[in-house]
Amino acid sequence: MGDLTVLVLANPTEPQLAMLEQLPAETNIAVGEQVESFERAAGDADVIFNWSGSRDLLREVFRMCPRVRWVHTRWAGLDGLLFPELVESAAALTNATGVFSESLGEFALAGILFFAKDLGRMIRNQAAGKWEQFDIVEITGQTLGIIGYGDIGHQVAARARAMGMRVVAVKRHALPAGAADACAERIYTPERTAEMIAISDYILVAAPLTAETRGLIGEREFAAMKATAVVINLGRGPVIDEAAMVRALDRRQIRGAVLDVFDTEPLPEGHPFYRLDNVLVSPHTADHTADWLERAMQLFLDNFERFRKGQPLDNLVDKKLGY
Repeated sequence: MGDLTVLVLANPTEPQLAMLEQLPAETNIAVGEQVESFERAAGDADVIFNWSGSRDLLREVFRMCPRVRWVHTRWAGLDGLLFPELVESAAALTNATGVFSESLGEFALAGILFFAKDLGRMIRNQAAGKWEQFDIVEITGQTLGIIGYGDIGHQVAARARAMGMRVVAVKRHALPAGAADACAERIYTPERTAEMIAISDYILVAAPLTAETRGLIGEREFAAMKATAVVINLGRGPVIDEAAMVRALDRRQIRGAVLDVFDTEPLPEGHPFYRLDNVLVSPHTADHTADWLERAMQLFLDNFERFRKGQPLDNLVDKKLGY
């Protein structure tokens, strides 16, 4: 493949962009966060790399690029990125699936242990100078139910199994007859989500946000949960009906929630999640390791090498499904 032109939607001062120097010398690169930055190169663009650009900027730039064959985004989630022209085009779309999954797997396990060992109570008692013994829970033998059994779900499942937990999951498609999953002892189809929820001690929500999954966990699902159940959301905030979750938590209908994603971010001042003592709030930092940006950039560089050589791309997205 000859010279390639790459448009990078980003602030040119971002330090990780220096890693683009690893691209072949003949690669033509245009970087910017305004449409004007790409006017000269757009006609020849083969690749659009959305490092930190908005959906509107990506859409405008995409419309300027008649020959673009590949679009890559540094994010895993696509709910705020897709637009009709991209979905209907022949251009391949890839994302950052896998870059953040190990960290999210560890965070989910931390959330499980936070409630099982009642660490919040320990912290409150320590701050109050109070010596109070109480019973804790062993997670060995307890059931983790996973909604959205993709890369994140698998990372959490592997860690839960290592701790002696049972794992069950909801997946869009059932396993072929006779097939087995390495971690989940049972796979449910989406219409049986409430059935899986009813047997779960911890419910991990790691589904992408699509028209089908918006509000997937609502009043019916909370009513099906055990009174001791804990919900963990690492996917997208709107996959759970937030108002229904607040009611379930406020009424102690379920034990608690571990939340890294929300309907509105930053979480607004005065939101009920700040006052509820059965909620662990993470400001969308469960995947913010010290090197997450470098890892996201390296994924693009590795995929660019595949693109240049005409090899299949990693993390290819089904644009119509949205993941």
